[in-house]
Amino acid sequence: MVLTLGEACKSVLETADPQAKLMRARAVARDWRLGRLEHGFDARMPDYPARPDQPELLAPRFMPKRRRAGSERARIAMLHALAHIEFVAIDLAFDLVGRFGGQFPRDFADDWLRVGADEAMHFALLDRRLKQLGSHYGAMPAHEGLWEAAYATRSDVLARLAIVPMVLEARGLDVTPATVERFAAQGDSVSARILQRIYNDEIRHVYAGTKWFESGCLIVEKLPKPYWKVLVNLHFRGAIKPPFNDSARSKAGLTRDYYMQVALS
Repeated sequence: MVLTLGEACKSVLETADPQAKLMRARAVARDWRLGRLEHGFDARMPDYPARPDQPELLAPRFMPKRRRAGSERARIAMLHALAHIEFVAIDLAFDLVGRFGGQFPRDFADDWLRVGADEAMHFALLDRRLKQLGSHYGAMPAHEGLWEAAYATRSDVLARLAIVPMVLEARGLDVTPATVERFAAQGDSVSARILQRIYNDEIRHVYAGTKWFESGCLIVEKLPKPYWKVLVNLHFRGAIKPPFNDSARSKAGLTRDYYMQVALS
């Protein structure tokens, strides 16, 4: 019996164990690429994905304070935080396809399953690096709120695209180059190379978000830039503030006329 793509995406979200989740994500992306999955979306996506017992998930106000910059413990804490972001990003990509894929042509699934496979690879790289440094994913608490944006936009694909790739992932483009430089300056060239690879991939991910947001706006007859601002004001609780990596954002199709008018100085 051939699985539908929706059923396959749901299976990723229902997998709690980190290693099993990344393997399942890779398998689904591969099966889609090889034509083994039907382009169907009959499965209902869970509102909340399965999660492992560790890491302990905390509300932002209860997260431990950052350690002194430059120490090995601080670098491990940063890598752990980034590993958690990539772990949640696996579910974000597969939920996007499973929940909204029926509203778009097949290449929507092509793009976002490729993103999901990237996120699984990013998580694997970071988890392996943590183990090389004597730690592992789950060894520290993690931010509980990362899935909030997905839950808040579970009924509106344009809101999901506006917030997750075009706000949250775009922020990664702003801050990652400085993080790469800091790791390199501290002599951790291995971690710096991993973060640089992730940064390069994230430009493509934000590009996919912008591309499909603009495509969706054509369907509902909305002007993309004004409508993006409306959705951000409705669904994003935080502040969009400089400094911005305008060059990387521009490569991703996210030009200044999207975000400058909603940015806080």
